[in-house]
Amino acid sequence: MAGVNKVILVGNLGKDPEVRSLDSGVKVASFPLATNEYFKGKDGNRVEQTEWHNIVLWRGMAELAEKYLKKGSLIYLEGRIRTRQWEDKEGNKRYNTEIIGDVMNFLGGRPEDQGAPKSGEDYSAPSEADQSVEDDLPF
Repeated sequence: MAGVNKVILVGNLGKDPEVRSLDSGVKVASFPLATNEYFKGKDGNRVEQTEWHNIVLWRGMAELAEKYLKKGSLIYLEGRIRTRQWEDKEGNKRYNTEIIGDVMNFLGGRPEDQGAPKSGEDYSAPSEADQSVEDDLPF
């Protein structure tokens, strides 16, 4: 049986998306996303705990992030966890855990740009099957 790697987050961007283009022309966006949890502490007072997530979006979703998202934007995001490992200059093993976004939904109102997507619309990354199929229509 195959495993399941699924993450669902609702949170605010910690800074504007950083978007870059690879040599192949593919765009990739990255930004921190904050999710908040509230609970009562031992003293009975409400406590807020913030968790930060490193988000990575590819291709069309990266273009949407570049165009419409900014620090503080509220989004719904579905994706999967990926951990990368490398060695730094001193030979120490380093790890970075990221959320690779597959579905994004803009929340919290429409940005000022009139061409911006409506709040609540889903934007999904194309599936691997969609990316590998060539359009063979003659027109």
